Amino acid sequence: MENNVQLLLNYFPDLTQEQIERFNRLGVLYPEWNDKINVISRKDMDALYERHILHSLGIAKAITFIPGTRILDVGTGGGFPGIPLAILFPDVQFHLVDSIGKKIQVVKAIAEDLDLKNVFASHDRAESVNEKFDFVVSRAVTQMPRFVQWVRRSFLKQSRNPLPNGILYLKGGDLKEELASFPQALIFDLDDFFRGEFFSTKKVVYIPASAISGR
Repeated sequence: MENNVQLLLNYFPDLTQEQIERFNRLGVLYPEWNDKINVISRKDMDALYERHILHSLGIAKAITFIPGTRILDVGTGGGFPGIPLAILFPDVQFHLVDSIGKKIQVVKAIAEDLDLKNVFASHDRAESVNEKFDFVVSRAVTQMPRFVQWVRRSFLKQSRNPLPNGILYLKGGDLKEELASFPQALIFDLDDFFRGEFFSTKKVVYIPASAISGR
């Protein structure tokens, strides 16, 4: 599988030249920063575009956000899924948070280098963010029941996207037990959209805010 922007173009052929240039730049910035502050496992760096960038963009196969949507990325680490999604959706506002300050330092530097005006990053836990959002996104930072407790008060009441406001969670493996108490969850299998063994068990889990706000 290609390990460059051509891989992204296979699945997102309508990228603008500016988006292509920004995605290309990620292939330079992440190795440089990872040598200083480890945000991606060394073995994964060779598969940056497949396992981090394209994986993050899997959320865009579940929903196309309308302009003006507000999104919180919890436990963003080095900026995933928030940075790739912010490149893909330049008219959507992203707030990226992580409890590890060094990782947020990397996120801020990369967003600044790419001139991503729709990205705000802060050294915070999800529970301490007082703003409200249309969606909360994340990549498998914890089990879903715990994650729901972190973010259940994070949602705007009025929905305006194709899916009602809620959680969009990138997760792999067998989720039956973890999602047993969330019967309203929708699961999007990423191997329906992307080729390759890496995506064979990867999913986007959507849970509407209405199903969790009272928990």
